[in-house]
Amino acid sequence: MSKLLIVDDESDVREFAANFFKKRKFEVITSANGKQALDLFDTEKPDLILLDINMEGIDGIEILTRIREKNKKVLVIMVTGRKPEENESFNKCKELRVSGYIHKPLELDELEKVVLTLLKP
Repeated sequence: MSKLLIVDDESDVREFAANFFKKRKFEVITSANGKQALDLFDTEKPDLILLDINMEGIDGIEILTRIREKNKKVLVIMVTGRKPEENESFNKCKELRVSGYIHKPLELDELEKVVLTLLKP
């Protein structure tokens, strides 16, 4: 069973994505902030992380940077309200080898396609 870590400071986004993947037999862990996400990353060892770029406190880019210091191979999908090309953090994410992007508002088809492509059963 694949393990997903969903990191987003919006509770409705976290719950929406978590419920969607639990129904598809994924093990799902959620985090509302960067510090908790980094702690969960260390203890839970997720296969894939859905990571919001814009959050209060430690933002998604900083979380991604710290995760890459520990694990260069874990799959990370950045969640953004803007197109990646419009976001100044796009190049930094590319340098840190993100596996993909998903745009808000989350669309189930896009979410499923991106995650299932990366986590082939």
